[in-house]
Amino acid sequence: MALVCDSLIGVAAAVIDLWYADLVDRLIVDPDSVPESEIAAGDSIYGLSGIVETFTYVVAIVAFLVWLFGVRANAEILAPDGHRRAKPWLIFGWVIPIISFWFPKQIVDDIWDATHPTPSPPKGLFNAWWAAWLAGSLLSNVGSRLLFNAEELDQIAAAARFDVVCIGLMLVAAVLAIFVIRRITDVQEGLRSAAGAGVTPSFPGAYPAY
Repeated sequence: MALVCDSLIGVAAAVIDLWYADLVDRLIVDPDSVPESEIAAGDSIYGLSGIVETFTYVVAIVAFLVWLFGVRANAEILAPDGHRRAKPWLIFGWVIPIISFWFPKQIVDDIWDATHPTPSPPKGLFNAWWAAWLAGSLLSNVGSRLLFNAEELDQIAAAARFDVVCIGLMLVAAVLAIFVIRRITDVQEGLRSAAGAGVTPSFPGAYPAY
């Protein structure tokens, strides 16, 4: 739900970006054609959208990490020795430069390997999610720098339009993340249900009771 809310806010922010860029274009062409009240309203709405977007993004991150810790705990019961990274890396792996390019993906891959009842389960969805996340994150950093360093009106308009591209990539990553969450959660829930019904699984290991 947090990812869905973040995605909806992202769509709204992209619309505001385009509207604000158009407002700036009108200022460039003819400054007298735009009333001061419209300029003030545009600045306020554009700034507020950034604050709301950041807030929902942080909430989505916290929710994802809570989920990640939960499924990791379950996966450790299923495969105690099947994880390449210790638990602290579930947080630090996302924020430390360089290693953040692959540590989180390894953690999710190991959770999936431990959870899935067949050897070497396919990871096409996981690879697509991680590629979208990396591309969106990198471009978002570039977009933030463009906006922070923008001094001329044409630079502000360009930064607003570039942000739409960043939002688009992050939307793709969010949708794929939802599928990743559902894929892992559904399998773990299935294992829990099977254990509760006394059904012997197709691979050895205990099952979580959450």
